[in-house]
Amino acid sequence: MALVIGLLVLTVGLTRDEQYLGRVSLLAEPSAQADGATAQYGEVVSLALPALVELARSPSVLRAAAPGSGFSPEELGPRVSVELVPASGLARLSVRSASTEQAEATASALGKAMIDANLLAPAGRLRLLDPRPDVITLAPDVPLVAGLALVAAVAAGLATVAIRRLKPGGLRGEAGPVRRSLAAAGIRRPVAVLHGADPEAADRLAVLGLAAGRGLRVVPVAPEFSEAAVKLAAALPVDLTGTGTSVVVVTGPRRYDELTAIAGVLPADAVLMAVVVT
Repeated sequence: MALVIGLLVLTVGLTRDEQYLGRVSLLAEPSAQADGATAQYGEVVSLALPALVELARSPSVLRAAAPGSGFSPEELGPRVSVELVPASGLARLSVRSASTEQAEATASALGKAMIDANLLAPAGRLRLLDPRPDVITLAPDVPLVAGLALVAAVAAGLATVAIRRLKPGGLRGEAGPVRRSLAAAGIRRPVAVLHGADPEAADRLAVLGLAAGRGLRVVPVAPEFSEAAVKLAAALPVDLTGTGTSVVVVTGPRRYDELTAIAGVLPADAVLMAVVVT
């Protein structure tokens, strides 16, 4: 089960649609001041550079970048993100796309449109730090998917172990046939089916005996189960042992015919309380 879950997560993760991220960096630098302008470059950059976040998604910039991107302005807007590097005059533009070529073209077109907007004029200007965009793979992220698949497989394995501890292994395939064997003997009311290896089997039987208000008689379906029946009877509280009319049958895996035979010959006043599979 753990392997199946792990492979399922791995398959789903690796078959996701491909996603790539194209990135360009814009650097602010001073420009020659025209007409005796006295604006200070540092003040202009500190005040205007944060506006790049909004400028990158402005209608004019998106319309200018759209023809070179393969997206419409409406499609391009949600794919754009801007990161400002503090105290550096540097901004990183990122664009998500379905192919490396489109991611590279879109990042270049967006960077050019941002430069053409001339946001820092006349004190400064923007330029590309590197004319060639950087493209990275977002999905499928193989290391991440492999990690998630491993975590899912471990979790499924732990859950399987926990379930098996709650429900002992040998009983998983026996409970149904045991109940069908009892039905074949005419016993159709609920009967507890316990596993002999369950350390709480004797306690569970004690609870049933107390609820019934009478002693329990432990009966093996065949001689080879006599020792197990004696040990089980010895583990019960003294006041619940004896020759009462509440019967506990001790049997083994796939001993259905013998179980049906024993259940069918119980006295009319006997009540089958439980079947213990050793």
